[in-house]
Amino acid sequence: MIKGCKICGVSDPDTLNFIVNHPYPPKFVGFICNYQKSPRYVEFKKLEKLLNINKNNCQYVAVLVKPNEEILEKIKNLPFDYYQLYDCTPEQINSIKINYNKKIITAFTIKDKSDLEKYQDFNKVTDIYLFDSKGYETSEAFDHNLITDIKIDKKLMLAGNIKYNDDLNNYGKIADFIDLSGGLETSGLKDQSKIEIFLNKVKQIKNET
Repeated sequence: MIKGCKICGVSDPDTLNFIVNHPYPPKFVGFICNYQKSPRYVEFKKLEKLLNINKNNCQYVAVLVKPNEEILEKIKNLPFDYYQLYDCTPEQINSIKINYNKKIITAFTIKDKSDLEKYQDFNKVTDIYLFDSKGYETSEAFDHNLITDIKIDKKLMLAGNIKYNDDLNNYGKIADFIDLSGGLETSGLKDQSKIEIFLNKVKQIKNET
């Protein structure tokens, strides 16, 4: 059952204001903090200004790919609730969790079943598991059926080429949260009309359950 959603790759104040002030806002809003290959990457000075916008009832997520100490120190005083971590070991995540006192979304990029072999190693350091597709800066797809049988006692978030107009109920059979980025864009930019439809659909699903 879908308990909420995340809108990721937000990089401009107009979009962020629209999201956090929506009557049915997402639970999470994600910002690309250090992966410069992504068209959604937000440079630090711009990020500082962007995060001055009151999050209201949302929770802000720093999306970090194999972060080094420099970026972790840079963002430590920004109002992030979660760090979403890619390509980190359990030991690295535990150190980040302790040193920066953040909740952790541990992200796995999935292509086939072999990519799921070690997820249980992260159980002690993870608050939410995110299963995403390969290709950080592109909205690729993966077979969501790969994760239907995994056993997790933590919340599960699903990403990877999910579209705003998909039948979202199908994802609710697998995940607690769904995470969209490219699926809410037109010509590479966040599209407020798609965000509007998506947030209303999520609200409708939550009302029905």
